Amino acid sequence: MIEKWIDAALGTKKASLVLKNGRFVNVFTGELIGADIAIEGDKIVGYGSYEGQEEIDLKGKIAVPGLIDAHVHIESSQLSPEAFAGLVMPRGTTTVIADPHEITNVCGISGAQYIYKASENTPLEVKVMLPSCVPATAFETSGAVLTGADTEKFIREDFLFGLGEFMNYPGVLAKDPEAIKKLEGARAAGKIIDGHAPSTGGRGLNAYIATGISTDHECIRPEEAEEKISKGMYIHLREGSATRNVAVNCRAVTPYNLRRFLFCTDDRHAADLQENGHLDNALRVAVKAGMHPVQAVIAATLNAADCYHLKGKGAIAPGYDADIAVFDDLKDFRCFMTFKGGKKVAEGGKPLFDASCRALPEEVKNTVHLGVLSPDSFRLKLKGSRANVIRILPDNVVTERAVRTVQSEAGDVVLSGTDLLKLAVVERHRDTGNIGLGLLEGYGLHGGAIALTVAHDSHNVIVLGDRNADMAAAVNELKRIGGGMAIAAGGRIDSLPLDIAGLMSSLPAEEYVTRSQALLSRAYALGIDRRFDAFMSLSFLALLVIPSLKLSDRGLFDVDQFSFCNIDA
Repeated sequence: MIEKWIDAALGTKKASLVLKNGRFVNVFTGELIGADIAIEGDKIVGYGSYEGQEEIDLKGKIAVPGLIDAHVHIESSQLSPEAFAGLVMPRGTTTVIADPHEITNVCGISGAQYIYKASENTPLEVKVMLPSCVPATAFETSGAVLTGADTEKFIREDFLFGLGEFMNYPGVLAKDPEAIKKLEGARAAGKIIDGHAPSTGGRGLNAYIATGISTDHECIRPEEAEEKISKGMYIHLREGSATRNVAVNCRAVTPYNLRRFLFCTDDRHAADLQENGHLDNALRVAVKAGMHPVQAVIAATLNAADCYHLKGKGAIAPGYDADIAVFDDLKDFRCFMTFKGGKKVAEGGKPLFDASCRALPEEVKNTVHLGVLSPDSFRLKLKGSRANVIRILPDNVVTERAVRTVQSEAGDVVLSGTDLLKLAVVERHRDTGNIGLGLLEGYGLHGGAIALTVAHDSHNVIVLGDRNADMAAAVNELKRIGGGMAIAAGGRIDSLPLDIAGLMSSLPAEEYVTRSQALLSRAYALGIDRRFDAFMSLSFLALLVIPSLKLSDRGLFDVDQFSFCNIDA
């Protein structure tokens, strides 16, 4: 093959494919160059004036290296890996760094293996990380546990690319033996370690980075990103469905620190992917916020390739993989066509490959195990009239702690006339009967309940409502359908199954989006504030590694103190 690359590059033979009449972003120089791009097999062999056995007219459009999502949980799309690829590749994404943290918390290492094997059915290159925190903390009940010894064993598997986001940052700083063992295992295997350290700075940040953790995607302020970059970290500019930090954090980008920024989506659901896009959307947001378009492209391609040691990716240059996205311009980033390994895999917003779910092992099915609940399961008795309340914030997974006066009657809180709702996390992996109860302010729901089996990171059932009977009905519906999303209000129940681990659907993307959007509309009809994604924003309220107040199946949790918190204030 090397001889063919040489001949095609020299022009002594026609290249197998030449992209003509376009321009491309040279990520090494920052230039926009008008030239033919010569491809032989799966490699770019040169640019200039070339003839090809096949020639494609780019019609003046702009080619960039294939986009690389530096951190994503495919499960959060609520689609199979095949359907996920069918949505993101037509948007210009060719490679993702996937942390199957969600499904591994439910199904153990079988969940990670499922993501890897299903992804092989697509042209999308999926680098699978071994989740580092299963469970994320010791204060919740997950479906599986990966110990330090498990990590040392599995991290050497060829299908695992690195160690996923190390969310237990308090455990790192406290020198927790299990956390240290996982970090040492990854270092011994020579594999990259992703980070997750919200609001961590100073000496604590020094200690966290000193362990070998090299990235972070949890910055909520430019100053936080600047400090982390000054200490050698790579920073992901994140644009997800519930967490959108690009417009704010791209203000930290300078010509001096540009090479330390990447783009990621982290959590982006199917309807959002279909309607607004993937990394192409993140690029639009960044450019609109003032980031130079070429700098944004560099961050989404070359920087990610360098950070994750993806040899041959991230540039349009001789010897690089022929992973290319072609856009109409560098403002709207509307993708014209996508190439992966020299083959056209998407055009006009559509995949040119089979994106149907073709791998569904028994290990990822039938994962909801709980008894039938009654309205009394959700009675919340306070000792006094003052309660610690979770206050949700738009566009973020960070919450605030508030203290509110709450009335009670017949051993249960009274929600009528307030902006408060009951929040519950119901354990669903081992049928323990655990139910954590709390109060949430600011969501806006009235006259019903919504529930789902997606509740980061242990993915128990999370349910929100103002009527005990509706909360019980919604949870019982999830038991009936084997996991998914449900709404109960006024005697009516609407639901949508997530048959893969209670997290993902095996439906085709278009059908799933249509059904999920109908359910979402039903949720908003109950008065949920549209600044929140009705279901996805709810799913983060059980995430015990994001400040400040969260809820697990074992009770209210103060993330700042990293201990349980009494609901009575």
